[in-house]
Amino acid sequence: MNWSDLNLMLALPEVVLLLAILAILLIDLFIPEDRKSVTYGLTLLTLVGLTAVQIVGFPAAPATTFSTMYISDPLASVVKIAMYAATFCVLVYGRQYNAARGMERGDYYTLTLFALLGMNVMVSASSFLTLYMGLELLSLALYALIAIQRDSMPGVEASMKYFVLGALASGLLLYGISMVYGATGTLDIATVARAIHAGNTNALLLTFGLVFLVAGLCFKLGAVPFHMWVPDVYHGSPTSVTMMIGAAPKLAAFVFILRILVQGLDALAVHWQGMLVLVSILSMLIGNVTAIAQTNIKRMLAYSTISHMGFLLLGVLAATPEGYSAALYYAVVYVFTSLVGFGILLVLSRKGFDCEKLSDLAGLNQRNSWYALLMLLAMFSMAGIPPMAGFYAKFAVISAVAHIGMVPLAVFAVLMSLIGAFYYLRVVKVIYFDAAEDNNEITVAGDIKLLLSLNAVALLVFGIVPDRLIEVCFAAVKQSLVLM
Repeated sequence: MNWSDLNLMLALPEVVLLLAILAILLIDLFIPEDRKSVTYGLTLLTLVGLTAVQIVGFPAAPATTFSTMYISDPLASVVKIAMYAATFCVLVYGRQYNAARGMERGDYYTLTLFALLGMNVMVSASSFLTLYMGLELLSLALYALIAIQRDSMPGVEASMKYFVLGALASGLLLYGISMVYGATGTLDIATVARAIHAGNTNALLLTFGLVFLVAGLCFKLGAVPFHMWVPDVYHGSPTSVTMMIGAAPKLAAFVFILRILVQGLDALAVHWQGMLVLVSILSMLIGNVTAIAQTNIKRMLAYSTISHMGFLLLGVLAATPEGYSAALYYAVVYVFTSLVGFGILLVLSRKGFDCEKLSDLAGLNQRNSWYALLMLLAMFSMAGIPPMAGFYAKFAVISAVAHIGMVPLAVFAVLMSLIGAFYYLRVVKVIYFDAAEDNNEITVAGDIKLLLSLNAVALLVFGIVPDRLIEVCFAAVKQSLVLM
């Protein structure tokens, strides 16, 4: 490593986060079991501090350090702020749920922060090596979080499945990276891009490497045909952990794709576009059709996630700045929409009972009309019904592929959106028109209710006035993705 270009200020968020993790680990050792709310408060304070550091140090232009293995740019900063906000929501929404199940422990909070550190490294990586390090740090933390209830067989089984399949995907990704290194002689993303444009590569080896890279990326995103882990992991994990898996890591995985395919392998766009078209079509089709048959709402949301990843890939495969910014907007909207959906499931869960079945939502409007309304807003946003933010998100990515002449693909996406609306509206029907099967009082802390309400209302606000957020996404993409 060349230490002459070392600038720790560029990596200040990661440094602060790592120091905070170590401090929380030590402090938690001296906190009694009945006062773990202190660890909870320190974790939230860390996220607030990270957000402040990120905003104050927001970069005007891309800059690298650690011998160009780390990059600080507007794209990374915008996504990191969104990840901090999403993780904050995850911890707040899951507090009562975790406390009722004995999960409000120091290891839960430190593992969550370690996962966030891995995501931060992924988002700011400018080398294939750094990308992989961040990905594995995230994955190892998630494996442990899924199995955090050691006496829960579904959780342990889900963790093992994710671990085995994740190891296979990591092998595919590493094999692809090794081929790219063999073809270009470097692991630096910008140098790889320059070598490909200059024609100083082994074209056959590079093409094979691309195939393995796309396969590994699709697994991490949960896209077909590498989606088999998603429903089992969503179903087997504690709901608070399922919410974590479906939130901030999706943003990190999206930037992961942009760093590799757009910044590093943009000259091979004609090849990866075709692969992503197929993956997107299969994800939207299989995800939406299979979700219809689900009676377990966590599995339904898992297949829904698969279909949403198909929609997100529409913006990436458009291979235009407008498409990338539309995909970023879609990723942000999806993450905060899913937080509302899973947040309601956590609110309805209690000690000895997990709200998982579709029938568990029956008559929610009779029990609590406010939470019924919040769930309706989440389902409408996922379905892409105006004026919710999900409508503009789908409109943006579908427009992106239509503008490059892929009209049949755009039409297919619209049809898949209509199919997906069926099972989202079915949830609304159960909430408002079915008789309540559970008449237990819904008891929720005031901070959870307030944040969940603000989250749901934001989906409506950004659906009515989406311009500001889409401008932020477009500016971040335009200033960060230096295309050859």
